[in-house]
Amino acid sequence: MPELPMTVPAAGLPAHVTIYEVGPRDGLQNEKAVVPVEVKAEFLSRLADAGLTTLEATSFVHPKWVPQLADAAELLAALDRRPGVDYPVLVPNDRGLDRAIEAGVDHVAVFASATETFAAKNLNRTLDSQFDMFEPTVKRALDHGMRVRAYVSMAFGDPWEGAVEPAQVAAVGRRLMEMGCWQLSLGDTIGTGTPGHAEAVIDACVAASVPVDGIAVHFHDTYGQALANTLAALRRGVTTVDASTGGLGGCPYAKSATGNLATEDLVWMLDGLGITHGANLGALVETSVWMAGKLGRPSPSRVVKALAGDNSD
Repeated sequence: MPELPMTVPAAGLPAHVTIYEVGPRDGLQNEKAVVPVEVKAEFLSRLADAGLTTLEATSFVHPKWVPQLADAAELLAALDRRPGVDYPVLVPNDRGLDRAIEAGVDHVAVFASATETFAAKNLNRTLDSQFDMFEPTVKRALDHGMRVRAYVSMAFGDPWEGAVEPAQVAAVGRRLMEMGCWQLSLGDTIGTGTPGHAEAVIDACVAASVPVDGIAVHFHDTYGQALANTLAALRRGVTTVDASTGGLGGCPYAKSATGNLATEDLVWMLDGLGITHGANLGALVETSVWMAGKLGRPSPSRVVKALAGDNSD
C-alpha cells in the first residue's frame, strides 16, 4: 500500500488550506481520565514538530464544567511556544478572558449557539440574549489587541430541534462578525450535515455579508460525512478547516459520534488533491499512535489505522 496518495488536482479548489488543529482542546475535553499536563504539553510540541501552525491549546472554562481543562494556566506556563505557531484558547466569558490575558494569550475564541435550545442548555441564555454575554468579552479582547474567533455550535443539526435553517445560522454568524470576530467556525456538532447542506449554510452566510475568507468549517464524522462536507466547503472557497489529530473528541449529544474530522484523514485528501497545508503526515500518524497509547485505545482515524497497522491498536 502506498504511503502517500497519488496527486490529482481538481478544478475549483484552493491552492492552500489552513488546518486549525483542535485536538488538544476539543479532542481531549471529553476524556474522563485526566490527561497529565506534561502529556498535553508534549502533544502540542509534537503537533508543532509535525508542521501544524494553529494549535488550539486549551480552554479557560470553569473547572467544574470541564475538569479535563482545569490545568489551562499550568499548561500554557509549561508550554514551549514556538515562533510562527499560533496557540488560541477558548474563553467562555469575561473571567475566562481575564485568565487568558494573565497567561499572555493573543488569540481567543468564543462559543455561540445557532439554536434556541442549545443556547438555553449550554449557555443559560436565549438565542438572542447570548450576544449580550459575548459582546463585552469580545470588545475587551479586541481592546487588548487579541484576535477573536467565534464558534457557532449546532450549525447543521440540533438533537432537540432537528435540522437548522441556514438563514438562522447566517444571522448568528453575521452578528458575531459585526462584533469584530475575525473568523467564524461553523460547527456540525452532531455530524448530521451532508455536502449540499454544507454548501447551503456557507452560501447563506456569504449572502448575509460574512466574507468567505472569514469562514472555517468544523465537521464531526458521526455519520461518515466529514470529509465529503469538507470538500464541499473547499469548493465554496473556504480555506480553513478544523480537525483533530487522531480523530480525538466525541459529541455528548450523539451516542454514535466518532469525534472530530481526523487531521490525518484531512491531510491524505489534501495531499491527493495537491493542496498545500504544511503538515507532515508521517509525523502526525506517529503522534496519534503515541497519544493512543497514552489514552489506552486505538485512534479512530482511518489513515492512522492504514499507515500504522497493528501499532495503532
